[in-house]
Amino acid sequence: MIFAANFKSNHSRASFKEYAGILGDFWSEFDKKDDEIIIFPPFSAFCGCALKDKKISLGAQNFYPANNGAFTGEICADMLSEFGINSVLVGHSERRALGEDDEFVRAKFEFAKAKLWRVVLCVGEDDIVHMNGNTCEFLESQLEGIDLAYEKLIIAYEPIWAIGTGKSAKPEIIAEILEFLSLKTKAPLLYGGSVNASNIAMITQIPHCAGVLVGSASWQVQSFIDLIKASKA
Repeated sequence: MIFAANFKSNHSRASFKEYAGILGDFWSEFDKKDDEIIIFPPFSAFCGCALKDKKISLGAQNFYPANNGAFTGEICADMLSEFGINSVLVGHSERRALGEDDEFVRAKFEFAKAKLWRVVLCVGEDDIVHMNGNTCEFLESQLEGIDLAYEKLIIAYEPIWAIGTGKSAKPEIIAEILEFLSLKTKAPLLYGGSVNASNIAMITQIPHCAGVLVGSASWQVQSFIDLIKASKA
């Protein structure tokens, strides 16, 4: 099971160092078997800790698809390599809302693929697409041009209408979408969208679900630990 945590714009170096220490102590005693954690902290927190457990890794929430250059305000591959970052989040709805269209998402994916990075590709529909029953067609358009056979690809289904609302999609909806995606790729499939300790056990039992992408429920370390524990209940 993959537990991916998107901190968004939360945590400083100091707070993440404390977080990582507590999480590391818990994880060292946890019966994790094939489980792993991927944490996507803010860029500024990369050097805030040393994660010793190989089953806890850091990823970048965003990057510009270049090694370096005249890209004011952007983080490029050379900066990520300094911290040993080789996992990236691509296509998150909050990035798309800022103007990252499918073409740019594909460019980021291709760059990451060339670097042999692990890519967590986010796909998901808004409430209008959902209500019109066009979700599968919409997701197919988001996947167009993506190498779905890339061996380091992970796909996270995040219905925009569920993110941050406290209400995850119904199990039958998640099952339907993950089934659809499983026919397109053999990549691990995650669900994200108001995942918490109350619903994670249900979500992780859905066929084809290989894990979760967690937002606000991961920002406090005890909340994230409780969520991981609840997944095994």
